[in-house]
Amino acid sequence: MTSILIVTDAWRPQINGVVRSLERTAEELEGMDVRVEFLTPRAFRTLPCPTYPEIRLSLATPARIRRMIADAACDHLHIATEGPLGLMAARIARRDGRIFTTSYHTRFPEYVSARLPVPLSWSYGWLRRFHNSGQGCMVATMSLENDLQARGFTNLMRWSRGVDHHLFKPYEGSVLPESLPGPIFMYVGRVAVEKNIEAFLSLSLPGTKVVVGGGPQLERLRREHPDVHFTGAKVGEELARHYASADVFVFPSLTDTFGNVLLEALACGVPVAAYPVMGPLDVIGDTGAGVLNEDLQKAALAALDVPREHAREAALGYTWAESARQFLDNCVAAYDNRNARKAA
Repeated sequence: MTSILIVTDAWRPQINGVVRSLERTAEELEGMDVRVEFLTPRAFRTLPCPTYPEIRLSLATPARIRRMIADAACDHLHIATEGPLGLMAARIARRDGRIFTTSYHTRFPEYVSARLPVPLSWSYGWLRRFHNSGQGCMVATMSLENDLQARGFTNLMRWSRGVDHHLFKPYEGSVLPESLPGPIFMYVGRVAVEKNIEAFLSLSLPGTKVVVGGGPQLERLRREHPDVHFTGAKVGEELARHYASADVFVFPSLTDTFGNVLLEALACGVPVAAYPVMGPLDVIGDTGAGVLNEDLQKAALAALDVPREHAREAALGYTWAESARQFLDNCVAAYDNRNARKAA
């Protein structure tokens, strides 16, 4: 397999785990002499997503998508998201008898239910039909694999994540204002309702709470929590230095499938405090690199005692090179899966 076309509704200028994972995977694959092409919203006119205008929905037609897939002339088709582009690409692939894989990045049903009165069973039923229609669905963790299997998802494949240990590392000093009292408890990520950030902001903690990131809830939370330091979105070394300026990384999400930010914080030598749910259970588990507790305040306070070098060590086992190899192996295995289906 020498070329892969990735269809994704999530793309720059969005800053999130999906975009970062796809970009880094593509970089590693190209180093393995695999050509990677992307079909993204940048090729189309877009409209803002209701309730989340930072996400743009592409105005595309099936005929144009089919032409773009054909013009890419790639050996394999991977559909990363369940948005307008992903849905049309999957429909075209099924009609044309083309092998394709998908990936499950976001607990979309939980995100929808946080905004609209839609039963989880409806959303999961729709997602199950979408992902089961391909020759493999890539998932980041065992917890997610077990959850989706119980909901009737099939052909699940493991695709973990990585972290750049050269960028995300301990740094000397702090980039935060000297006036902020310590210890520093930090959240990094989208500032949106599904991230459960208010569970963090409501904690009674010593020192200062810091929120790094942008999103639809940012301005409201700024008004309601004047004691919290909001930095806005950060990228690259500036982001890494913000992580390294924290004493504890607090991850309040109950709906993430993995949480790339967990690895980034750990790689910077910052212990994690989180709920014992999917994502933290898989990354932190019994490594001792953080504290998981149903009482997030207890977890945050206890994480202050975790050695920073222990946190860093826990992240070193995750690399983007290994992540890309898993991705490529899954693309190849998709052809075996189709042959097995035909034989059955």
